[in-house]
Amino acid sequence: MKILVVDDHALIREALRGLLKELKRGAIVLEASDCGRALQLITEHADLDLVLLDLQLPDRDGFSVLAELRESYPALAIVVLSAAQDRDKVVRALDLGALGFIPKTAKREVMLSALQLVLSGGVYIPPEVLTRGNPVPPGTEAAGSVSDRPPLTLADVGLTGRQAEVLALMMRGKSNKAIGRMLNLAEPTVKNHVTAVLKVLKVTNRTEAVIAVNELRLEVPPLAKS
Repeated sequence: MKILVVDDHALIREALRGLLKELKRGAIVLEASDCGRALQLITEHADLDLVLLDLQLPDRDGFSVLAELRESYPALAIVVLSAAQDRDKVVRALDLGALGFIPKTAKREVMLSALQLVLSGGVYIPPEVLTRGNPVPPGTEAAGSVSDRPPLTLADVGLTGRQAEVLALMMRGKSNKAIGRMLNLAEPTVKNHVTAVLKVLKVTNRTEAVIAVNELRLEVPPLAKS
């Protein structure tokens, strides 16, 4: 496994290097202190599995970097790791295609759990934003937590099999165009399915859909291998 850490603080990079070695034995950890170096390494290493991206970079805004990477490397898993953790920044990062947002203040165990969730195909959302602006109620599930409430299937909430496949790809940050390619569907058809999924989940955008899946503890099935 090859992971790139983008952060301008040497001590943070050092701490993450140890964490990532614990996450995956034998992991190769690359480091960049600014956007320019990060883009160079991403170009040179086409086999990157994960990028941990700080939002506060000395040469460029982290959100613009995230948007560029999502456009140029749609298959690359990107997780934001930031000292800022207000709701607006979390939602914006997820809207731009990040597969997780981990506060730098998170405990080591939480970081490990969050990264394991992302690498297994999930999306990590900090517990404080799971309820779309309200405090997290008792029993709400986040990465690494346990809830007594049994999970729901997608059929339980009224999603068809095809809509479930579309939602599974939405949860992985795939665009409508990418979903269409993967499911052999026309882009307008994908858009119709996405609209239907949002309506069933009673949300207005993809980020809220991800949050709703976490709130409802919906079981999103793994994608079938082609």
